[in-house]
Amino acid sequence: MVARVSTVAFEGTNVLNIDVQVQMSSGLPKFNLVGLPDKAVAESRERVRAALYALGLSLPAKHIAVNLAPADVLKEGSHFDLPIALGLLAAMGVLPPEEISRYTALGELALDGALSPVAGVLPAAVNANAASRGLICPHKNGGEAVWAGELEVLAAPTLLALINHFKGTQVLGRPEQQIQTEDGSYPDLKDIKGQETAKRALEVVAAGGHNLLMIGPPGAGKSMLAARLPGILPPLAPDEALDVSMIHSLAGLLEEGKLLRRRPFRDPHHSASLPSLIGGGMKAKPGEISLAHNGVLFLDELPEFQRATLEALRQPLETGRAVVSRANHHVTYPARVQLIAAMNPCRCGHLADPARACGRAPKCANDYQSKISGPLFDRIDCHIDVPAVSAADLSLPPPAEDSVIVAARVQAARDIQTARYAANANEFGPAVRTNAEADGELLEKVAAPNQEGRALLTRAAEQMKLSARGYHRVLRVARTLADLGGQDSVNRLHIAEALSYRRLDFGKQ
Repeated sequence: MVARVSTVAFEGTNVLNIDVQVQMSSGLPKFNLVGLPDKAVAESRERVRAALYALGLSLPAKHIAVNLAPADVLKEGSHFDLPIALGLLAAMGVLPPEEISRYTALGELALDGALSPVAGVLPAAVNANAASRGLICPHKNGGEAVWAGELEVLAAPTLLALINHFKGTQVLGRPEQQIQTEDGSYPDLKDIKGQETAKRALEVVAAGGHNLLMIGPPGAGKSMLAARLPGILPPLAPDEALDVSMIHSLAGLLEEGKLLRRRPFRDPHHSASLPSLIGGGMKAKPGEISLAHNGVLFLDELPEFQRATLEALRQPLETGRAVVSRANHHVTYPARVQLIAAMNPCRCGHLADPARACGRAPKCANDYQSKISGPLFDRIDCHIDVPAVSAADLSLPPPAEDSVIVAARVQAARDIQTARYAANANEFGPAVRTNAEADGELLEKVAAPNQEGRALLTRAAEQMKLSARGYHRVLRVARTLADLGGQDSVNRLHIAEALSYRRLDFGKQ
C-alpha cells in the first residue's frame, strides 16, 4: 500500500501541488527519499526519525521509499518534514490514510516533535482552499492560513497534538485571524520645519502613487521626508493586504502569521546587490522591490548604488512586475511600488552653496549625476530640489499641519481615483488603482487638459524636449493635482505645477 499526503512547492508566487508518496516493503532496512529534493529536504529524514522517536515510535525494519511527485520539480525548503512524517504514520497504520488525504500539509519538525513555523503558508492555504482541501500547518502559522477562506485549518503546536486530533482524544480548534496592529509610530510631517515645496511634492506623490527624486545637500531633510511618506498614505485595501502578505509569507517575514495593514516601506542600503533588490539568488526569492509591493521603495544615496542594479529597476517600474530568470528558475513577482529616491547634487554635496562651494564644479556634479541614466530618470514622475534649511527656519515653531491633516487630503484624492477607475474598469481593464498606473487611452480620457492646458503642455514638451513617457507622466501628475483640488478637469494651472516637477538637463549643470 502507498500512503499519500499532499503538500506544495513554490515557484515565485505560483504554488505547485506535490504528492508525497510513502511505501514500506520487505527488504533491507533503508530510508530512501527521491523526487529531486534539495539539501534541506534530504535532511528531513533525520528530523522525521528523531521526531517519531520522541513520540515513542520507531520506524519499522523495512525498506521505506518516499517519492515527491512530480519527480522533475525541484523541492526546496523544510516544510516537507510534516507531510513526510504524516505519510509515514499513515503507512504504519497510526493515522487513517483516507483522513490525511483530505489535507494539504506543510511544516518543519523539531527533534522533539514540535512544529516550527515555515514560509509560504498563506499562498499554500489559498491553493488548498481553491482545491476544496483542508490545511495542516504549525500553530504559529494558523493566523495567516485562515485568511484564505472557509477551509478547515488544523494548526498544531506538535506532531503529538495532531495525532491526538485524528485519534479523537484532542480537538484542534480553528485558529483566529491575526492582523498586525497599528502602533502609531509613523514619523510626523510637523517635525519638518521649512521645506514647504518638498512637503507639497510629497503630498502630490502620495495622492497619485507617483515616483519622486529629491536632490539636495546633506542634512536638508530628504531622508526625513521619505520616512514620513507612509504616514500620509492610505491603508491597504483588503485585496492589497492579501497580495502583500502573500509575498511576505513566501519570504518568511510575516510576524506570527499576522497579515500586514501598513503599506510596506523598504529602504535597502546602497551596497545592496542586484538579486537582493530585484529578486533571485539560489532559490529565486523576492527582492526588495517585491517586498515593497503596494508600498514605498526608498533608495537613499541613489548614485552610490551599482549601475547595473539601478538599470534593473527600469522594467519593474514600468510594468509593475519583477521577472527573475535563472537556469533553474523563471519566476515573476509583483512589484507595483512608489520609488522615492534621494541624492546629493554632487559627491561633496555642496554644489550650489556659495559659502561651501564645490571646488570641482561643474565636473563633480556631471560625473556624479551621470550615474543615473536618462531612461531611469525619465521613469521618475517628479524631481524636486531640496535646499538646505536655514537657521531661521529651524527657530520657527512647528508647522500647523501634521500628517493626519495631509493624510485626509490624500485619502480624498485616492477615493476620487478609486471611483473613477472603477467606472472605467469594463472598458479599460480592472488593474488601475491610481493615476500613476493610468496609461494609453485611459490616460487620454481621464486626464485630457482643457485648451489652454494642452497648449501649455505642447509648448513645454517641445522646449523641454520631453519624451513621450515624460509627456504622459506630466499628464498623470496634473490629473493628481486636479484630484487634490477636487476638480473634474485638468486645467492650465495643474499642467504648470506638474511641469515644475520635471527637471531639465539632468547631469548637466
